[in-house]
Amino acid sequence: MTIEKFLSDGKQFVDEGLNRLLPKEGTYPESIHQSMRYSVLAGGKRLRPLLVIAAAEAVGGSRESVLPFAVAAELIHTYTLIHDDLPALDDDNLRRGKPTNHKVFGEAIAILAGDALLTHAFSIMTNAALMGSIPEKNILKASNEMAKAMGSMGVIGGQVVDIESEGSPINAETLEYIHIYKTGFLFRACIQCGAVLSQATPAQFNSLSRYGAHIGLAFQIVDDILDITSDNEVLGKDVGSDLEKGKATYPALFGLEESKKKAELLVDQAVASLDDFDERAEPLRGIARFFVERTF
Repeated sequence: MTIEKFLSDGKQFVDEGLNRLLPKEGTYPESIHQSMRYSVLAGGKRLRPLLVIAAAEAVGGSRESVLPFAVAAELIHTYTLIHDDLPALDDDNLRRGKPTNHKVFGEAIAILAGDALLTHAFSIMTNAALMGSIPEKNILKASNEMAKAMGSMGVIGGQVVDIESEGSPINAETLEYIHIYKTGFLFRACIQCGAVLSQATPAQFNSLSRYGAHIGLAFQIVDDILDITSDNEVLGKDVGSDLEKGKATYPALFGLEESKKKAELLVDQAVASLDDFDERAEPLRGIARFFVERTF
């Protein structure tokens, strides 16, 4: 299977799961459920849920069994996007090619929609009945990994340092902290959850964790690059906003060429982490390469 087919088929599979596991649009109170579905179903590459699936399949698991966690990963990701776009944070107008949630539903409903998506994600992840024969201890461990990744010593911590660093000169160490925590931790958690749910060995789990750490940082570096080199129509969100807000980015600190080289090196390291895996890990290798080749 080519990486293009894996991404296409996987996106359709995840989208069907999202539509099924999200509250229906007409569920009372309607405004919050319309808001939740608006942002989740607005599009997107579904890379994070596909990493859950790819990691599971790399160690012999099935996509059907881990679909609830894949769906939850996308709900969590969308929650972060809704909140990132709010006036108090990045104050963006465009996301996935559409007006941001608060522009359509108002700031109050957007905040609550993000809260509801995060909560619903954990409701799904802790519902063992949705995951067939996966042992409950594995479900608990995977849920814990995701919770740790999203907290104040994970994604939220990265967001805080990102906000506090706006408009101020920072060093490479702080920049790496922001990128690893704000973006990389969710990528790594998706990989770890897929591995744990599919009963990876400790050695497999450690290798996949290294893979996740490398691609998480690579993704954000490429995102920094695209904020300079792409445009709104292609990227589906406001570009140039990092520069306007004085945000800490790799191109701002190292320049475009050095940033590209850093991303390529990280992808090479990610792929090398999979040396002990067989052909079932090919989607993971393909996703890593896609990260540095993408233009959107």
